[in-house]
Amino acid sequence: MKRIVIYFLITIALASCGSNKKTVSASHSSKAKTHVNAKTKAIIKTALSYKGTRYKYGGTTKKGMDCSGLVYTSFKKGEVVLPRTSRAMSTQGTKISLKKVAIGDLLFFKTNKNKNRINHVGLVVSIGKQIQFIHASTSKGVTVSSLDERYWNNCFAGVRRIL
Repeated sequence: MKRIVIYFLITIALASCGSNKKTVSASHSSKAKTHVNAKTKAIIKTALSYKGTRYKYGGTTKKGMDCSGLVYTSFKKGEVVLPRTSRAMSTQGTKISLKKVAIGDLLFFKTNKNKNRINHVGLVVSIGKQIQFIHASTSKGVTVSSLDERYWNNCFAGVRRIL
């Protein structure tokens, strides 16, 4: 059983996205929401408090966290209830263009080549020259990444605004 779990985790870590997607432009217009309210700040502060936490499928604590667990837990502490999975989260809030992305928005990704569905989520923590988001990676645990990174850019599927 342990070998199966290890094999599964390695497979997920090595899964790559199709390179036939166009590169996503991370630049956003001046019309992007720049004001960050207190609730959004609190949610981001909670998410950042998990930075360095190891990856654990289904995890929602400092002992281990997965991507949707991080977002779910952070929003829940901010008194915003979201579904527990990234795919279900991708149906919440309002779909917005990447050009209008703001701090606190959710970025969604399709990281599994064999399945054409959302299976990863990150929370935007800063915007500027790069869009940075916090998420739980199978290889790095809870970390902050940039949408400019080739892997994430190729897997990018959309943005939703919850707040």
